[in-house]
Amino acid sequence: MNHQSMSATERRAVVSLASLYAFRMLGLFMLLPVLSLYAAEYEFSTPVLVGLALGIYGLGQAALQVPLGMLSDRIGRKPVIIAGLLLFIAGGLVAAGADSIFGIIVGRLLQGTGAIASTLTALLADLTREQHRTKAMAAIGMSIGVSFAVAMVLGPLTASWFGVTGLFLLTSIMAAVGIAITLFVVPTPDIQSLDANSQSLGSLLGRCLRDRNLMRLNLGIFSLHAILMAIFIAVPGILEDQGLARSDHWQVYLPMMVVAFIGMVPLIIIAETRSKMREIFLLGIGGILLSAIVAIYFGQSLIPLLGIMTLFFVAFNLLEVSLPSLVSKTVYAGGKGTAMGVYSTFQFFGAFCGGAIGGGLFGRWGASAVFAGAAVLAGAWLLVAWGMLVPAKSESLILCWQFGVWDVADIRREVLALPGTIDVTVLESERVAYLRVDGNFDPASLPEGLQLGS
Repeated sequence: MNHQSMSATERRAVVSLASLYAFRMLGLFMLLPVLSLYAAEYEFSTPVLVGLALGIYGLGQAALQVPLGMLSDRIGRKPVIIAGLLLFIAGGLVAAGADSIFGIIVGRLLQGTGAIASTLTALLADLTREQHRTKAMAAIGMSIGVSFAVAMVLGPLTASWFGVTGLFLLTSIMAAVGIAITLFVVPTPDIQSLDANSQSLGSLLGRCLRDRNLMRLNLGIFSLHAILMAIFIAVPGILEDQGLARSDHWQVYLPMMVVAFIGMVPLIIIAETRSKMREIFLLGIGGILLSAIVAIYFGQSLIPLLGIMTLFFVAFNLLEVSLPSLVSKTVYAGGKGTAMGVYSTFQFFGAFCGGAIGGGLFGRWGASAVFAGAAVLAGAWLLVAWGMLVPAKSESLILCWQFGVWDVADIRREVLALPGTIDVTVLESERVAYLRVDGNFDPASLPEGLQLGS
């Protein structure tokens, strides 16, 4: 087998899981630009409850992401994924049948309990080799990004045709398609991986939470999604107040998404090819901060708002792509799966807080208060991120040995002494070690009895 290219099974796994992510996230994202408009028409609706309805999905996700990932280690990935999608379908049906804002909130919370992102990541780890994991995750990230852009256009159109009830039903239909993909397209791994990239082990979790650089990134994704949710409490209503019909909001979001993608690409290229990741990353946070500050004063007029939101989406897309990449590069050897589980938890909790707090600010003081809150959070994020360290380029390797030949202390001492070794995490009971190495590492220098795994 050519270890430099993906096998047919790996390609099938990546394509099918990317499709599963795309269908699931498309339904969620389609609600983002319209829910604050339509939910306001339900009985007992208030701005605070509308914000809660928008963000409470993230609370269920944040609470259950790691537990369901751990459950999948015991009963298998696919059963957890299918159960999560069934909960998502049930939540969509509850929200579709709701006649009050409380029904919407219950439905959204039920959707959020289908927290399968960590399990999907674990299944991807089961089905791909370590050397192809980064490419596989990049494909997943791309599918989510495309879903977001498409949803900004389809959400307002679909809601204008079928109402928010039809939109919730559509999210359930898309989740049902996801179940079909899981059952009939996604490969079933012969052996479920027991490595640290697909488990949330207690010791690795504690190490992740103590890592300052990782926590900077976790707080970053919390802030980014809190700000996103908060501004979508205010922006759809401003567009409507400025005379833009709900069915025409897609005409605003489409050019924004196109410009945002075009504007993001050269910044990513500069960051990667010229080793300017820190500078470009801080520039992205600065773009979020600037757009929020300008929106406080000019965000309730249509033309300035279009420019403000375009700047926001350029910065948002840049940061949304950069953050998981930085997590992957920053995490200690063997901790990628655990780190991404914590990262996802912060992301969804940020969405919950942004919706709930944004709704409160909007209800009490209006849209300018929402933008002011976003500016304060972005400013705090910029201060926290200022001391970030960009890790050197490295790759992850798996090391194996025969049982009883080596112990943890010997392996750490011998391997860390080799040129090019940055970090090593040893799981003695599984006879596996995870290495982070740079370009100076030579596999031929490994002591006798230690060998690289596939």
